[in-house]
Amino acid sequence: MSASGGTKAIVAALAANLAIAVAKFVAFLFSGSSSMLAESVHSLADSGNQGLLLLGGKKAQREATPQHPFGYGRERYIYAFLVSIVLFSVGGMFAIYEGYEKIKHPHAIEAWYWPVGVLVFAIIAESFSFRTAIKESNEIRGTLSWREFIKRAKAPELPVVLLEDLGALVGLVLALGGVGLALITGDGVWDGIGTLCIGALLIIIAIVLAAETKSLLLGESAGTDEVEKINAALVDGETVTRVIHMRTLHLGPEELLVAAKIAVQHDDSAREVADAINAAEARIRAAVPIARVIYLEPDIYRPDAAK
Repeated sequence: MSASGGTKAIVAALAANLAIAVAKFVAFLFSGSSSMLAESVHSLADSGNQGLLLLGGKKAQREATPQHPFGYGRERYIYAFLVSIVLFSVGGMFAIYEGYEKIKHPHAIEAWYWPVGVLVFAIIAESFSFRTAIKESNEIRGTLSWREFIKRAKAPELPVVLLEDLGALVGLVLALGGVGLALITGDGVWDGIGTLCIGALLIIIAIVLAAETKSLLLGESAGTDEVEKINAALVDGETVTRVIHMRTLHLGPEELLVAAKIAVQHDDSAREVADAINAAEARIRAAVPIARVIYLEPDIYRPDAAK
């Protein structure tokens, strides 16, 4: 994913969530529905999350410094991890608390047309936002399943927006179900149960996001296809005869570090080895453009030391 990849989806989600948050809060004021309060806080948290993603993307574009010689590409991972924390605490735990309070002290929903109308509006708005995220993701997803895409994506923005929008849509359906059952039965406990379900959903999504972004923060290698391309680009069959071992590491979504020990002929001159290394670096960058930091160590191949 390019640095700008997913920006359209983030902006669409931000605009939708801000409008929906205001509408949900107004509906809560008129109806007293705890589901609507939980959903308004959920939308507000999502809006803040999209702001965090945009901020992380901007900070990641800073130039490298002596203190941070590999740049700031991982800023995007840090802010994506913050999103999972906000979603867990502000969204999930608040909804759990509000649902518990509503079940403990149930009261009837007033002005039912407010929550129902706003929920229908929110479902439509979130559907457009979700559609944008799906369209943006399909441009880079290829043949991967959605589960594989979320797990393997090196750029965190689209997986975050996809899961947030999916959670928002499911949460809206749960809120509509809770409000509907409360209206049908006249028992406000159903509204609280719907709120609890929303909280549980948000916590599950937050845990999934935290696990995926934690892996990125720890440092992930290049994908299988990229590793194969780099291996093929390294060997020229003349001076570089084989790759003894290689390590790759994502310094950011669009920046890859490649470190490899390569086998050269024992009678090659220093000039021949240096020229071969320069040529190998050029081939790697042509095959995998995001491989921007490359360290190659020439050596004589010995099977017992090839580890």
